[in-house]
Amino acid sequence: MAHDGLPVRIATRVLGVTESGYFTWRSRPPSARSFRHSWLTEVISAIHTASGGTYGYRRIHDELTLRYGITVSHGTVQLLMRRAGLRGLSGLSGDR
Repeated sequence: MAHDGLPVRIATRVLGVTESGYFTWRSRPPSARSFRHSWLTEVISAIHTASGGTYGYRRIHDELTLRYGITVSHGTVQLLMRRAGLRGLSGLSGDR
């Protein structure tokens, strides 16, 4: 909210957090999960592109685990694909 031009004081009041808490959060380095999700999104995007945009989350999950040896849940793959705006073609991979 604050980065969209809303004053920090109003944004923190609406969210029910303190201004000092907001500034502490903002200056904190990215978490390990954030780094992993960013990296996984790049790998997922590369697999999706290589498939011609046909692979959905199930096939991409299979590629990640079987070909690349990356341990990740189906739900995480689905979440990251949705955030990246990636979808498979229905009917080809059985993904919805």
